[in-house]
Amino acid sequence: MAKRYNICLDVGGTKVLGVIFDEKDKIIYRLKKRSKGEGEGSADVERVIVGCVEEMIEGSGIDRKEINAIASCAPGVIDQGRGIVLFTPNLPWRNYDMAGAMRKKFGVPFFVGNDVNLGVLGEFKYGAARGYQNVVGFFPGTGMGGGLILNGQLFTGHKFKAAEYGHMILDPEGPLCGCGQRGCLEAFSSKKGMSDYIRQQVARGRECMLAEDVKDGAVFRSKKLRKALAAGDRVAEEAVDRACHYLAIATGNMINTISPDLVLYGGGIMEAMGDIFFDKILREVDRYCLPQIRPTVDLKVASLGDDSILYGDLALIKGL
Repeated sequence: MAKRYNICLDVGGTKVLGVIFDEKDKIIYRLKKRSKGEGEGSADVERVIVGCVEEMIEGSGIDRKEINAIASCAPGVIDQGRGIVLFTPNLPWRNYDMAGAMRKKFGVPFFVGNDVNLGVLGEFKYGAARGYQNVVGFFPGTGMGGGLILNGQLFTGHKFKAAEYGHMILDPEGPLCGCGQRGCLEAFSSKKGMSDYIRQQVARGRECMLAEDVKDGAVFRSKKLRKALAAGDRVAEEAVDRACHYLAIATGNMINTISPDLVLYGGGIMEAMGDIFFDKILREVDRYCLPQIRPTVDLKVASLGDDSILYGDLALIKGL
């Protein structure tokens, strides 16, 4: 019997990850490429994605005829049924027919879903959320995504637009978010939000090791933030404390609203700095929960790391 391979992609604001799964759901090839995100046009980002898939096919040596399907995430609001990216705050896509473009290019079924929906789905099927029935997922990265499992099923709401609680407003007079609102969780607790805070403090004359990394609207790399914290950089510490404070508030809001079995934290920041962030969240979260609900909720860091979304892609292809 001919082998059948699935190609899965994680398209973010600053990078594209890609893997190839064999018919036993084993990763046989892996690729990571940086992308410039919102500084490029939609056609340029599409070229990066197509180039990534082409490079994976060539590098792995698989036959194109053996490709079963391709799946990808995208950050933002996705019409999962039609494969259209309606809006994403950190990439230049508005009503972009991603599935149509990719099917035309590669001639195989193409699936696309919201990045954190798929990250939570991946952890639910293959990782730290296995065995739980109601899961709230926060995935801080360049932006801030949310994912939700209710009664053992991925909940995407009306027209696949649910779980955008990275854009729950925690302070209506707070910092401007990429979505156009003020005071969203993303504006406080994402890499973009923390970079904006650091840039603001530097503009006020304060010193920070990350000053060059966030210059001209750039977003720091997680490893650089960890290094700054290890050196006792006060501005970096404030940015992290602020991010975790608002993550704790958002966690409490979701615990009180959903009463989940599990709150799960994943994404690039947690992969690089989960120990630091998780401890800070744990120290605060009880203040924002009803005491009758909090003891029945577990809090965990995702176990699949960078692969959470990729396994979610695989689950999407397989209809899990």
